[in-house]
Amino acid sequence: MPPPVSIIGASGALGFGLAVRWGRAGVPVVIGSRDAGRAQEAVARAQAAVPGGDFDGAENAEAATRADVVVLSVPFRNQSETLTNLKGALREGQLVVDATVPLAAALSGRATRTIGVWQGSAAQQAQEMVPDGVRVVSALHTVSAALLGDLDHALGEDVLVCGDRREDKQAVIELIERIAGLRAIDAGRLEMARITEQLTALLISINVRHKTHAGIRITGL
Repeated sequence: MPPPVSIIGASGALGFGLAVRWGRAGVPVVIGSRDAGRAQEAVARAQAAVPGGDFDGAENAEAATRADVVVLSVPFRNQSETLTNLKGALREGQLVVDATVPLAAALSGRATRTIGVWQGSAAQQAQEMVPDGVRVVSALHTVSAALLGDLDHALGEDVLVCGDRREDKQAVIELIERIAGLRAIDAGRLEMARITEQLTALLISINVRHKTHAGIRITGL
């Protein structure tokens, strides 16, 4: 059996979509939420969608202790507070997969615009905030939450993965590729997240104009 993955913010659309996709792939999933009751509600929905899946729910801090890989799928406005609350739960050697996007919509702006982050990207901000020995990998910015949650939809796109250690990126790539139809690509060091995070706003603009849920494909690989 694959090792478990914890998803912080899994009661939201992206986190829940990842939960049911990984659950269907046989990955044990710990669903985290700010409220333990909401986490259990999400577990019930996930089990209804994937009856054979291995799902458990917990408040975010507890969920973060239950796996070596912790996926952070919260809105940018909640990223800093969430990581502050997780400081006592995260431990040396863990990987945090940051899917946060600094969309202007987080501050009542437009979803097709991003806001500047002092550190360069949301992922780099996360790396500054996690405890020593916890490493951040940036990924999952271009996959539609709606399509992830629609298990009848066949995925077929690429996911860009950024991080400072090849071994960390490989672990995340292997986890992502357990989801049928997703190919994960090493896109360089964590500093490249400043570019990959911007792709979310670009895809939102494309989706609005063309009434679709666009993804990305990298050719030549």
